[in-house]
Amino acid sequence: MGYVKITLEEDEVPRNFQNILPDLPKPLEPPLNPATNKPVGPSDLEAIFPKEVIRQEVSQERFIPIPEEVREALLVLGRPTPLFRARRLEKALKTPAKIYFKHEGLNPCGSHKPNTAVAQAYYNMKEGVEKLATETGAGQWGTALSYATMLFGLGCEVFMVKSSFAQKPYRKIMMETYGAKVHASPSEITSYGKKVLKEKPNHPGTLGVAISEAIETVVTDKKGKTKYSLGSVLNHVLLHQSVIGQEVRAQLAKADEQADYVIGCIGGGSNFGGIALPLIYDKLKGKNNTEFIAVEPIACPSTTKGEYKYDFGDSAGMTPLMKMYTLGKDFIPDPLHAGGLRYHGMAPIISLLVNEKMVKPVAYKQKEVFEAAMVFARSEGIIAAPESSHAIKAAIDKALECRKKNEEKTIVFNLSGHGLLDLGGYADYLAGKIID
Repeated sequence: MGYVKITLEEDEVPRNFQNILPDLPKPLEPPLNPATNKPVGPSDLEAIFPKEVIRQEVSQERFIPIPEEVREALLVLGRPTPLFRARRLEKALKTPAKIYFKHEGLNPCGSHKPNTAVAQAYYNMKEGVEKLATETGAGQWGTALSYATMLFGLGCEVFMVKSSFAQKPYRKIMMETYGAKVHASPSEITSYGKKVLKEKPNHPGTLGVAISEAIETVVTDKKGKTKYSLGSVLNHVLLHQSVIGQEVRAQLAKADEQADYVIGCIGGGSNFGGIALPLIYDKLKGKNNTEFIAVEPIACPSTTKGEYKYDFGDSAGMTPLMKMYTLGKDFIPDPLHAGGLRYHGMAPIISLLVNEKMVKPVAYKQKEVFEAAMVFARSEGIIAAPESSHAIKAAIDKALECRKKNEEKTIVFNLSGHGLLDLGGYADYLAGKIID
């Protein structure tokens, strides 16, 4: 029968984060100070990030050792995660393609997000930080950081995009169970939140607004013991997520396979970067000929419809300017169940790779994404997060293309999280309420 799942031993969990920065096709453009348009120096970021995170953000080291405490936390979270062969899906699609998925939803938080959350919480704890403030869309990141701060004895304050706050109440309960304080964003507890609500009382919230509120919380802390933590976009986040792709590399080698397609959804770029960047490094070194596909919602099409330019990472304009694909800091996407993909911009690393044609972006409507999720659920038995279901849709499309051409290709996608706390979206789909 061959492989149903490909597993690794605990001692095969990566001992280093793999950094793509020294091997990109061209150097990444530096973040700029919006007041001077000059590059931001490491000291400019110390008000919101710990020194070690800043060092990793700009590091040109190809491999950065994972601290033992962080590696132990990754083991507790269930790393290494299995790579499954989706044989029932292949049969349902009648495709000659081989489909594999990396299952990142088996840990207590239910997504890939803890891979960077535990690292960031650890580095902050080591530098004497007492509390982390952050934003979250659908709640996976807020849940992960709440869990990580619980592990390392820190406080946690989360600004959750208001539309997701209403759609996904159980994510809020998970965060609070781990000890976090959670606010619907825009909120009445920050100056920027009040400003947004005054201008638009029914504002559904965006990740850009929530980021602004979290950063304001940090810079107004008179004790200076609160730092900001981000779950996507920045270089150090993608660095920490590289454990996914490093494991996939080892698992494919174990099965004597090489991926023809590697697929992940993109909101800010963390889970796609996690699975893809180590394998993109291999491609740059001539070790594979893989095609990399990044999938986003049509409702928030940063890489397929946005501009590649400098823009703020938040709505208030409090962050440095970053060179990225962006829809503009004031863009307000329609509420959708894939709340984690409602960010106006894209990680600078992913943006550069898209611009260099090394990553192909595609966009789908919400209904067709749920249709793909239902095919996956009714073949593999797994209810996927709406975000991850974008990757499922692209994988199914490639498998059907293989059926049409009678090609036996190998497709690998990142199942970045389960959808057991997203059943409201499935209920809407089953009731015929999702029509786009």
